[in-house]
Amino acid sequence: MEKSALQKARAAYQPKLPKALQGPVKAVEGKPTQSVGNQEEIKKLFPNTYGMPVVEFQPAESENTQPINVGIILSGGQAPGGHNVVCGLYDGVKSLNKSSKLYGFLMGPGGLVDHKYLEFTDEYIDEYRNTGGFDIIGSGRTKLEKVEQFESGLQIIRKLGINAIVIIGGDDSNTNACVLAEYYAAQKYGVQVIGCPKTIDGDLKNEQIETSFGFDTACKTYSELIGNIQRDCNSARKYWHFIKVMGRSASHIALECALQCQPNICLISEEVEAKQMSLDDVVEYIAKAVAKRAEDGNNFGTVVIPEGLIEFIPAIKKLIAQLNEVLTDPATGEPRQFASAEEQIDFVLGNITAENKAVLESLPADVKRQLCLDRDPHGNVQVSLIETEKLLSAMVGKKLAEWKKEGKYVGKFGTQHHFFGYEGRCAAPSNYDADYCYSLGYNASRLISNGKTGYMSVIRNTTAPAAEWIAGGVPITMMMNIERRNGANKPVIRKALVELDGAPFKYFAAHRDQWARETAYVYPGPIQYWGPSEVCDQCTKTLALEQQKK
Repeated sequence: MEKSALQKARAAYQPKLPKALQGPVKAVEGKPTQSVGNQEEIKKLFPNTYGMPVVEFQPAESENTQPINVGIILSGGQAPGGHNVVCGLYDGVKSLNKSSKLYGFLMGPGGLVDHKYLEFTDEYIDEYRNTGGFDIIGSGRTKLEKVEQFESGLQIIRKLGINAIVIIGGDDSNTNACVLAEYYAAQKYGVQVIGCPKTIDGDLKNEQIETSFGFDTACKTYSELIGNIQRDCNSARKYWHFIKVMGRSASHIALECALQCQPNICLISEEVEAKQMSLDDVVEYIAKAVAKRAEDGNNFGTVVIPEGLIEFIPAIKKLIAQLNEVLTDPATGEPRQFASAEEQIDFVLGNITAENKAVLESLPADVKRQLCLDRDPHGNVQVSLIETEKLLSAMVGKKLAEWKKEGKYVGKFGTQHHFFGYEGRCAAPSNYDADYCYSLGYNASRLISNGKTGYMSVIRNTTAPAAEWIAGGVPITMMMNIERRNGANKPVIRKALVELDGAPFKYFAAHRDQWARETAYVYPGPIQYWGPSEVCDQCTKTLALEQQKK
């Protein structure tokens, strides 16, 4: 493939590894673990992979160097650094034994089921080192849930002599990895399954997983764009920019971008829910900030909005939960089918509570229609399609117009709208993500060589220099609980939401009133790959605050 000058220069970058992975390793096991919730139910569902100990790797004199064949799957949405996980795994299995092989299943989990794959070579791998995207083998959203899929996958696993499967994905994909690991263990097939924590949304983390890969790069990419808009905003001084950023299930991206850029307003979905705010409450909060800046002659500003905000407004959350229930066929668990959009809307209106119907009817016609009609492949509301940034700016404009008639507002309110989503998913990884992802992949090879299955590859202490990072594994069952999904109770990895008593949110909350009134913008600029360490090798502000290293 044709390479840009940046790609050529980045290809020569050698990602850093924790000291423990720079030679032979031994696995040091901790105490037995339990799931974060519903312990008895999770234990019953995963009897062969439940309660395993956390593992930490330490330097050793020697290690198992038998050749191992591994299959790798990229699952779900793209995240910067995914290629380096593959490269790290490749280098890891080859460092154990040159005869080891790595196979990539094409276009996600479906590649395993449909037997579509390629074998990696040095030449092929070298084309993708330190690059963004998932185009090395492609990704997909097929869910691995059914016995027929597991058995079909086993056929190609046996044919290729594969010892282990590594699944790179978010909470849903790693839940599937856990189910697959349990099935192969129960059948005594001798096939290991390892997961890697990926999602730019940042909601796959816990005491063992400090951050999901791609979050650092995506937030730096979005923050550069927000900073550029703020510079323009402060130059033209005539627009309020409403900027929606990715993060349906949690507001980690919005919070991190706020910490980096200091916009006038940043909404945190988790706070909106905790304070039981209505849509009108949110609108009034923004309108008051706009009015106060207008008093100072500043008829411009920036508002950062998390993608999933609507779903966190309590009344709308209840509505969406019931919509997901009534639009799922209880017999099949699949989305109900309708002859027309009108038939579907009529069905919804006739099958939701009077309270939820009143909330639905109170929304603008286009939003109401989206909630009733637009579903993802799993039957859930397509929250990302709701143009929350335009909805909020229109409602703020309407409220300001009312206040102007009452003499409560003296400014002008012009708006611009932005949604930053795909812009951040395939960016060239930052040094942090390049190193972190390579380590995750290399570490996965050691989990496999040490006979582990049902584990997530984890790298901790990542606010320290890479040599001091801690490598190991955590049982996926440790992160699981039971949740209601599409009308049924299912075992899933618990999502990590923004903690309102956590250091990152507390820092934001302590400064947001100042940022709202003043023009305190920060312009982060592009990701830096070369230069002083304090510029190039920094983790996110979120992680630094969580680790209390400001």
